[in-house]
Amino acid sequence: MSRICELTGKKPAKGHNVSHANNKTKRRFLPGIKKVKFKSDLLKKSIKFNVSNSALRTVDYKGGIDKFLRSAKSFRLSKKAKKLRIKIISKNA
Repeated sequence: MSRICELTGKKPAKGHNVSHANNKTKRRFLPGIKKVKFKSDLLKKSIKFNVSNSALRTVDYKGGIDKFLRSAKSFRLSKKAKKLRIKIISKNA
């Protein structure tokens, strides 16, 4: 499983572990990614995504995956999410 959120585009960040003696060693800050199954009301099916915890909270806040994808910027979405976004917008119109 790649460590990239399919809805927000969140990736691992780079940084340093800093010891008490101020020695720096390289490390990666990994986003909290989960496999989540969302239920689309417009498409009448469930969809699986690899999603960060913050994106999961945002989907909840927006009121579901349909409303989230309708309002999301397309450059942040994965290919799979972009296709679903187009289907949802066409169904809604």
